Amino acid sequence: MAMTLEKLQQLMKVNGVVGAGGAGFPSYAKLDKRADTIILNCAECEPLLKLHRQVLTEYAYEIMSTLDLIADLVDAKSVIIAVKPAYSEAVNAVKAHLESFKRISIGYLPEIYPAGDEVVTIYETTKRVVEPGKLPITVGVTVFNVETIYNVYRAINENEPVTFKYITVAGEVKKPVTVKVPIGTSIKEVIKMAGGATVQDYMLINGGPMTGGLVEEFETVTKTTNGILVMPKDHYIINKRRASIKTDMKRAMSACCQCKMCTDMCSRNLLGHPIKPHEFMRVATSGVTRDIEPFVNTMFCSACGLCEMYACNQGLSPRTLISVYKNGLKQNGVKIPDDISFKEVSKQREFRKVPMHRLIARLGLTQYDKPAPLDNELRSVKTVKIALSQHIGAPCKAVVKKGDKVEYGQVIGESSADKLGVNIHASISGTVLEVSDRFVTIKGE
Repeated sequence: MAMTLEKLQQLMKVNGVVGAGGAGFPSYAKLDKRADTIILNCAECEPLLKLHRQVLTEYAYEIMSTLDLIADLVDAKSVIIAVKPAYSEAVNAVKAHLESFKRISIGYLPEIYPAGDEVVTIYETTKRVVEPGKLPITVGVTVFNVETIYNVYRAINENEPVTFKYITVAGEVKKPVTVKVPIGTSIKEVIKMAGGATVQDYMLINGGPMTGGLVEEFETVTKTTNGILVMPKDHYIINKRRASIKTDMKRAMSACCQCKMCTDMCSRNLLGHPIKPHEFMRVATSGVTRDIEPFVNTMFCSACGLCEMYACNQGLSPRTLISVYKNGLKQNGVKIPDDISFKEVSKQREFRKVPMHRLIARLGLTQYDKPAPLDNELRSVKTVKIALSQHIGAPCKAVVKKGDKVEYGQVIGESSADKLGVNIHASISGTVLEVSDRFVTIKGE
């Protein structure tokens, strides 16, 4: 039977395909006939992470054939593989198959941060600007990351659900590596796969050094876990995350000199979006609430972290404080205004891009910028603790109970048919040890 758009959407939903990074948006909901361009995002935005370029190198044909099928089903005219020239192995792997896919081309990204922010990726490859608060589809574009499309390939060709995750393990570990692990594997187990930590007192970041959050060893891998960084407790990127909001605010009140560097370097502001971190810092720390525009404009922050991790000479935390206000607005039901005005792309943008090597040096990560070879053998683990909420949308409802025997790939959490969401599957075969409204724990055979 020929593949249809509706059939592909259903395959992606039942096999649990979500964005393999970020917030984990259910990917079936991004298939839209308004798209004339599909972009594969292989920017590998964060320092130290390697997995996307490695997966693209390993499975270039599979990924390209899936992109071509998606383009067929949504009637897209072109597919752009957005990648940095420095990822030579991935580039060569794609070039080897370009003749087979006439609508696919390579869009080279600059070696900057945050090239992987989809708004930036879209501009760099198409020169289209996504308006503030709007989705990429409003400019005729849909963006997927590399591992997501590989998971779509597996769903189509092997009827395989998402049960494992590629993760780069870096920092203070004996053998930096990209591993392939069952979803639900503990972070502690993942660190062992990289030979263990090389320092006694360390803390862990789930994700990259710019946007990742602190995690504990007992926490587990989800469909959106891209990296685990093992860092000394006193490292700069750790200290930034350990500071309390109250301390961040007091430091901002006493030290912000309104130099405007945070706004001058803001990746979204340079594309014409109305986010101005320095104005937010001024009104938030002065207690002046009559000027609400800087507060409303927090909604357009991409949380890339350049303002506080790179631009601010005072070591302040605009991104962190903006996130607090932004989340507060959402929790109180404040919607993004429809009449937001935005400017043209700044003429200064080319001169204010942040080179990746400069960012790595500024963050004190040069010593950790090492190869992390891909180990493509699925690792075996004894126990997995699988979250029932691993994506934007409604959490899944467990459909197994304590004591049940489950098989690899079996549905253990179902999403509601009428709500945004995808199924969750057993990543190993074994016995269900525990079921709660948040997790299903399975002990392997």
